[in-house]
Amino acid sequence: MYYHDKRLQYPVRVETPDPLFARQLQQAIGGIEGEIRVCLQYFFQAWGARGPTTKYRDMLLHTATEEIGHIEMLATAVALNLEDAPLSLQETAAESNPLVNAVMSGERPRHTVEGMLHKHLLSTGLAAFPGNADGVPFDCSHVYASGNLAGDMFANVTAESTGRTLAVRLYNAAHDPGMKDMLSFLIARDTMHQQQWLAVLEELGGAAALPIPNSFDQSLEKQEYSYAFFGTNKDGEAPPAGRFTQGASMDGKGTFSAVQAAPLGDEPVLGPARKGSGAQSEQM
Repeated sequence: MYYHDKRLQYPVRVETPDPLFARQLQQAIGGIEGEIRVCLQYFFQAWGARGPTTKYRDMLLHTATEEIGHIEMLATAVALNLEDAPLSLQETAAESNPLVNAVMSGERPRHTVEGMLHKHLLSTGLAAFPGNADGVPFDCSHVYASGNLAGDMFANVTAESTGRTLAVRLYNAAHDPGMKDMLSFLIARDTMHQQQWLAVLEELGGAAALPIPNSFDQSLEKQEYSYAFFGTNKDGEAPPAGRFTQGASMDGKGTFSAVQAAPLGDEPVLGPARKGSGAQSEQM
């Protein structure tokens, strides 16, 4: 079960409402880099966590619940930025509102800016919604919960890295000091969460936990290809030399090499089309 506190996790203040910035904040709510994504990702990872060590399940639940608070903060920020948004997008409103005037005069793409204002007005009554900056609803397609703890931690580092990148871009785009202050808090939390997931990976053995899953007997894989970098230049030119082409592998279980990729199989030949499949008679 979960408990609710009416107070925000961190103050959200807007001195000068900006409907355009409200739209940008939607990406941090329902975009693929957003807070809904990581919130659900951590919850489902926790709910499906197996194994005798329950601290990782508990840790995920704590962080997932924290992310609910981040969604609440951003939704509040969107609503506050829409405080002075026009209630009409007709010419009369354009005369009195600089934003609408810019839309109508072609300074902003009407299909994006005006369309989002319509959604914030008609669908939510000048409030946030669970979608991205283009109005596309969040669909969970980027929620990763594999049941493999180490694999999920790598996915979480990626999620927090892209989330922090977005938050930094929003910070740079913000003009309101209250919005910069809120985003500086969210950026700091993204910093912690990146470190958090990496710390779990270290506890699991770091690179020694690779490959994932480490429960598969590597003698059953084609080990001559396990640590070979395939170069695919048509003229056979060697691939760029790097840490990934020479020296000990990251897991310490092999040695990197670079080889020219070559076809190992034959040209595929499929059987004739089946009767009733809707193919041409010449294919049968």
